[in-house]
Amino acid sequence: MMEARIRKKFRSGADSSGFTLDVHLRVGNGITVLFGPSGAGKTLTLDAIAGFSDPDEGRILLDDRILFDAAAKVNLPPRERACGYVFQNYALFPNMTLRENIYFAAAHLPRVERHKRVNEALERFALKDVAGRKPNQLSGGQKQRGSIARALVAEPGVLLLDEPSRGLDALLRRDLYDVLREVRSDYQAPIILVTHDLSECLELADHVLIYRDGQIVQSGEAPAIVESPTSVEVARMLGIFNLLPVEILALDPGRNWSKVRWNGMDIEGPYFPGHFLGDKVTLSVRPADLKVVNRQEKLAGNQVAVPLRRVVNTAEGVRLDFEGISVELSQSEYTTKTDNDSWVIEFPAQALRVL
Repeated sequence: MMEARIRKKFRSGADSSGFTLDVHLRVGNGITVLFGPSGAGKTLTLDAIAGFSDPDEGRILLDDRILFDAAAKVNLPPRERACGYVFQNYALFPNMTLRENIYFAAAHLPRVERHKRVNEALERFALKDVAGRKPNQLSGGQKQRGSIARALVAEPGVLLLDEPSRGLDALLRRDLYDVLREVRSDYQAPIILVTHDLSECLELADHVLIYRDGQIVQSGEAPAIVESPTSVEVARMLGIFNLLPVEILALDPGRNWSKVRWNGMDIEGPYFPGHFLGDKVTLSVRPADLKVVNRQEKLAGNQVAVPLRRVVNTAEGVRLDFEGISVELSQSEYTTKTDNDSWVIEFPAQALRVL
């Protein structure tokens, strides 16, 4: 278990705005993902845990061992913190072979044990055939696996990964994710991974901390966060929702029913507790939850006619961009639709959420 309370302030200057990181995190075994936009404080959190940046206030503990305590003036140097760190740029020593890089990280171990662990690491990460090469002779995937092997060879108490898939193509990303899943399974210690890629977050995370402007604005398991963002700003950061400004026209808790108005059109949904008639709120709905039906003379309930702006092919299928809203379809489903000037979107009531 790792717990960290970190507060660090950067004052504004002539060419820079001020910034304050103020977070409290408790991290257990498995992969905890720090997700959020660039500049939110994610990497700074890793640096503070590893000892590369000193907080102004706070306390950092790893398995009840104090790594940093501002009040007690405890500040262990990085080499004594038992933190394995995988940097964005891999940080392999360019003058050493890959084997020597990994060997260096295990320098504190007895010679026989060190030799054994290095060989095991090279075998485990499929690097034996390139162990004698220097970093500039390695591919991006080999450098990344070598960096992870080096971080793990000393069996650290926590593994820190800063955007580990940065610069890797889709195939190498898949290989990296398989490696990280194996590490999660075998490595009984906290893993903290920084990313601003939502797909990576959802694929790897056991737990997610969403960062914005130096604070954690939501935390929880990835499916729960995707299902129920707690605010408009979190929903925008996730980037997977249509966010529609609506006015609440009717509420009926007994029937679990509501009615809202969007762009002059009425849409029925579930009851929204904590809201009142006349409230102006934001309705969120995932593009994949919406339905598209062919143009018809009379619209049924929760159906809205809107003009199609563009069709975008995606890795998952097709995205249809309408006026103020998007819908995601499979390629096969899209081919069954008629390309009219005006299409009809259907809003499933159970898919609607109010923020």
